[in-house]
Amino acid sequence: MRITRHLPNRVLFKTTLVMVNVLMATTRFSLSRSVHPIPKFSSPSPHFTPKLLRKSYACPLWSSSFSFCLESFHHSTSPSLSFSSFSSCSSLSPPSMASSASIDENMESNPLLQDFDFPPFDVVEAKHVRPGIRALLKKLENDLDELEKTVEPSWPKLVEPLEKIVDRLTVVWGMVNHLKSVKDTAELRAAIEEVQPEKVKFQLRLGQSKPIYNAFKAIKESPDWQSLSEARKRIVETQIKEAVLNGVSLEDDKREEFNKIEQELERLSHKFSENVLDATKKFEKLITDKKEIEGLPATALGLAAQTAVSKGHENATAENGPWMITLDAPSFISVMQHARNRALREEVYRAYVTRASSGDLDNTPIINQILQLRLEKAKLLNYKNYAEVSMATKMATVNKAEELLEKLRSASWNAAVQDVEDLKDYSKSQGALEADNLSHWDINFWSERLRESKYNINEEELRPYFSFSKVMDGLFNLAKTLFGIDIEPADGLAPVWNKDVRFYCVKDSSGSPIAYFYFDPYSRPSEKREGAWMDEVVSRSHVLSSNGTTARLPVAHMVCNQTPPVGDKPSLMTFREVETVFHEFGHALQHMLTKQDEGLVAGIRGIEWDAVELPSQFMENWCYHRETLMSIAKHYETGETLPEEVYLKLLAARTFRAGSLSLRQLRFASVDLELHTKYIPGGSESVYDVDQRVSKRTQVIPPLPEDRFLCGFNHIFAGGYAAGYYSYKSGQKCCLQMLSQHLRMLDWKTARLLKKLATSSGRPFLLLEVEKHH
Repeated sequence: MRITRHLPNRVLFKTTLVMVNVLMATTRFSLSRSVHPIPKFSSPSPHFTPKLLRKSYACPLWSSSFSFCLESFHHSTSPSLSFSSFSSCSSLSPPSMASSASIDENMESNPLLQDFDFPPFDVVEAKHVRPGIRALLKKLENDLDELEKTVEPSWPKLVEPLEKIVDRLTVVWGMVNHLKSVKDTAELRAAIEEVQPEKVKFQLRLGQSKPIYNAFKAIKESPDWQSLSEARKRIVETQIKEAVLNGVSLEDDKREEFNKIEQELERLSHKFSENVLDATKKFEKLITDKKEIEGLPATALGLAAQTAVSKGHENATAENGPWMITLDAPSFISVMQHARNRALREEVYRAYVTRASSGDLDNTPIINQILQLRLEKAKLLNYKNYAEVSMATKMATVNKAEELLEKLRSASWNAAVQDVEDLKDYSKSQGALEADNLSHWDINFWSERLRESKYNINEEELRPYFSFSKVMDGLFNLAKTLFGIDIEPADGLAPVWNKDVRFYCVKDSSGSPIAYFYFDPYSRPSEKREGAWMDEVVSRSHVLSSNGTTARLPVAHMVCNQTPPVGDKPSLMTFREVETVFHEFGHALQHMLTKQDEGLVAGIRGIEWDAVELPSQFMENWCYHRETLMSIAKHYETGETLPEEVYLKLLAARTFRAGSLSLRQLRFASVDLELHTKYIPGGSESVYDVDQRVSKRTQVIPPLPEDRFLCGFNHIFAGGYAAGYYSYKSGQKCCLQMLSQHLRMLDWKTARLLKKLATSSGRPFLLLEVEKHH
């Protein structure tokens, strides 16, 4: 604020325009991770907690084309692996996990217990999980015993040994759970399920350690408190708050009840996510008559044929079939957007919104149990409801979150109503029999037709301009321009879990490595969880440095489910998929570019859950930046740059159906809060009644009576967004707050230009901010 106040007005206006663009990008998609992140997180804090669940930032449920970017699964978390500051991408120093060799000499062949520079993702198998985790827990129990005996209210005697204990478990448990998300097998599931209660038991004991809790309180109350750095103060305050939320102050009988609840919640969330994955894999529709899939683009036909081949139909081709339709995002979205066969669209849509809601995979009883247990947990902690527990570690309160959602709902409603009317009018002009009675399986099909007609742009025709390699090159060039970093391929340096996974090294301007990351880009419906998310492998940490001088470097992974290569063609991405990569990379950059050496608040750690989406939304905006887009959009065969007129059409279409997209997000956020504040498990209303009631306020076309979307809502039932899904909208709020500060400093002529921009772009929130200050 002090700096910008003295900036020339032209510089201030330019800065404000950048923020306006960020805001426009966020409202375009109604974003609020990816992960999430995500996502796989049942605690909103990444610090030392009994659950020790990693903060994973997932892609939100934002797409009008039902590109449900669901977060990944539960991961343990806090500090992880021990990396040194490497002098080059190929020169590694041993991590500080050497003591693992003392666990049990007979276990030395277990890859989970060996020393390594990067996790041995390529060799870990289900057979290693039970003995490896149990041996590790035994060693960590002894380490915790020693810490509790010797603990003192000082950094060397409290935080450093504690961080090392948590790190040891985090890296191993995080490794096996990551493999479960990207390389799922029945054997791995069974192994994790068997040792999970033992792992949770140890985590509960760690999180409820009174010697550790009292030591943190003593630091807070000591005369030296004011001399601590802001980072260390934040760590201490967070640990005290988390300990209370983890039951450290409960009496013995209540703590025992609390621990039983935590164990059961962990089990149920795992089962919920597994059911969603299995239900998604279960649906397969084989089509032999090409008339039935008329309208599907060549890319979709090629993918459907390739899927059919993988299912045993060896002679399947894109031209002659047979074709296999699944509920995996690339297949599902193509059908919803392009299949002229309305009956096919209806069948696939109904299958999607009723996933995991019947038979052995029914998540309904799991949802009810989770909500009941969360309420009981809240009562034990003296909170009215679980939302208050969730908000205790966030920036917002329940009331403020509800106010935000209602404000956005009111501003979005009329635009969404007009969206539907536009679709009805257009479909009627095309002679559609369903024009007067559009249903959910019609919306995306006719939206695409209207968008093509209105802006003369076809997203499928854009695919050849967005090959995977060109997109990544452009993204990395942008990162170099913005942050002065170089990102280089480092394939072969670290073991990977699939041949398509890429590994990269991030260097600063002097050529020194500062971070590493994995990228797993393609859909693999037989073994990989749906959606997109970013997660940490390790965070930057001085305590876990191997040489005692330079900090351990951060490592991240990004996971997407974009269209894989088909035949001899590379992965040709939709523009939505490009945006998703930019989104997740924003999270990864925040983690990797940190300069904070305190491991517990470095990178993505220590940030309130309802603020984490700002970097990801900021990076998405650059997809519309002319120079960036043109550097990415090169035809994979001819090298031709995307025509200027097509770029202009993309800009014009960026606000298409913004009201509907906003309401869609608001439905998810509102039902999440409703279930965690007012819903009474076992009462007169079912969870589906709540969803239907909320949808009357948030959906122009209410969901089907048989809609069971909640049964697939991993974000809140198998992730960390419980009573926190509103954070996908609070990221937009952060943009508005920063924008307001800049708007106060602009003269009236500049403000008038911005008002004109807000009006022409259909941005009511931006318009309100401009008018508020001018």
